[in-house]
Amino acid sequence: MTTHVELRRGAYHDSVSLMQVSRTVAGAFGVTAAQVAMATELNVDVLRGMGFDVPAEAGPNDLVVALRAHDADGVDAGLAAVADALAAMRGTGDSGGSSDDAVAPRTLGSAAARSAANLAVISVPGQHAVTEAFDAIASGMSVMLFSDNVSVEDEVRLKDAAAAADVLVMGPDCGTAHVGGVALGFANVVRPGAVGIVAASGTGAQQVMCLLDAAGVGLSHCLGVGGRDLKDAVGGRSTRQALAALADDPATETVLVVSKPPDAAVLTDLEAHAAQLGLRVHWAVLGSGRPDLTRAVEDFLVAEGHSVPTWPAALAAADDPALTRGPSLRGLFCGGTLADEAMLVAGDQLGGIRSNIPLQPELALPHDLKADDHLVIDQAVD
Repeated sequence: MTTHVELRRGAYHDSVSLMQVSRTVAGAFGVTAAQVAMATELNVDVLRGMGFDVPAEAGPNDLVVALRAHDADGVDAGLAAVADALAAMRGTGDSGGSSDDAVAPRTLGSAAARSAANLAVISVPGQHAVTEAFDAIASGMSVMLFSDNVSVEDEVRLKDAAAAADVLVMGPDCGTAHVGGVALGFANVVRPGAVGIVAASGTGAQQVMCLLDAAGVGLSHCLGVGGRDLKDAVGGRSTRQALAALADDPATETVLVVSKPPDAAVLTDLEAHAAQLGLRVHWAVLGSGRPDLTRAVEDFLVAEGHSVPTWPAALAAADDPALTRGPSLRGLFCGGTLADEAMLVAGDQLGGIRSNIPLQPELALPHDLKADDHLVIDQAVD
């Protein structure tokens, strides 16, 4: 087995595109593992966990190409696949970079000026994301802000600017959206239809989309608003914009709002606002005493005159001898909404559950995530 690690200084590419590059390169003949990623702290930890020796001087603006192959020929094939994938991503293809090629835009604003685009997907590091998002808003574009590490203060500033410009900020840390039949980020292929989703949740939005699809109900749009949008500090700013946009959309007849546990006052205000839009709005909002996502979708289906299907069963029977048993609950999730839902459901029977995203501050896990109590861990948290 041959390993190759290469550091390309200052060669920045957005993380969403690099996911596809890595997948393409991993399929090259002779390659057994491949990661092409920016050398952020998280990515470097992942690469080292995979057994790649990443240079100590690697920084978040550097590109790491890490390959494991059967032999040197496999490494060569992988590097050739990297070159082809990056060229295709830049839009140069086989043109060879001739002098007739148009000079690529160097800012988001200049790119917007050359196109009729009305939506920008931004996935640069958090410290740069706010500038790019303001540039997009000033150009009249809505924004899907995939980037995280954006302060609450900057989130509020961006969303206020978007409201003034009558556009929408989806995010920050918005990993799921579905706009006009196009899936953005980590999204699902679902049937088209007349139901719009507004989601302060990523995994929750995906769960609801899949449940609706299984019930034969189609989607018009899924607009992510960022996990903090229904918290007190943000006040539902993007949710208001998203609801207004769906109310004006002729393809949308009804809306389902999906959220992690919100601030109670913000939810009350949004319910009053939604009632004035002339749009049927339903709520799949987690919280103590509220239905879980599956029950909320079932309630939505009944209210809208649809049949509730028998959902596919994936859980083992309670008496399955293969189940591992112990004195405490252990839940591992990749997504905060489903982790929150599990803690709310199980907490009714078990009491408080400790977590790295606790429902109450006193239930927070220590830094090493170890405890003898019931615990749920969201592995998507840095």
